[in-house]
Amino acid sequence: MEYIRITDITDPLFVQMHRLMQQIFPKEEVLAFDLWKEPLADPGIRVYVAVHEGKVVGATEYRYYPDFNVAMTDFTIIGQAGLGIGRFLAQKRQEDLFALAKASNNKLFGVFAEVYDPYRVEKFEFGGIKPMDPFVRREVLSHLGYKRINIDYVHPSWKNDGEAVTGLDLCFLPYDEATVSISAELVAKFLKRYYAVLPNKPQAWYDMISKIEKQDVLALLPL
Repeated sequence: MEYIRITDITDPLFVQMHRLMQQIFPKEEVLAFDLWKEPLADPGIRVYVAVHEGKVVGATEYRYYPDFNVAMTDFTIIGQAGLGIGRFLAQKRQEDLFALAKASNNKLFGVFAEVYDPYRVEKFEFGGIKPMDPFVRREVLSHLGYKRINIDYVHPSWKNDGEAVTGLDLCFLPYDEATVSISAELVAKFLKRYYAVLPNKPQAWYDMISKIEKQDVLALLPL
């Protein structure tokens, strides 16, 4: 299996990846094809596909923030069971993130990720791909060491229509297992930067940020 970075929407592998995203994710979670041009060209955004026998069978997008010394896993797609795609992507992504942190004279503090709460959201089938089932994905993140940040989480729709997307948790993977909380200031600053690309945010998102900023630390709870 090959781990190949995509930096251009004209790449045939990106066409395959975007099609796979549309099959897997809810429509409000998928950025329109043409709107990928700038993100793919951004050196700070890492988009990689897992290619097996010439076919895109998985993908992941992530980014590293040197000034925060944290990363964000935007998404992970497993397009086929039985190939070990999830482990392959997780290992390759971690190796890359560790190298990026080292290049900035840092040791990576941790990684943010969003995950659906299947106990609150049952309607998403994620293309019928069992490894993408919300129950499976949540348990995989738990096995990897991710913790749920203790906030009522909401994020702006990627359709940029100002709608609030609920039913998810914001998680964090601390590489120091003794870490039981995270700076509320870090979380607020991270979310404001991460969603700066979306000008149309719902009031619920601003209310959440305001609530976070009034706290010192946020507990990291089991998934």
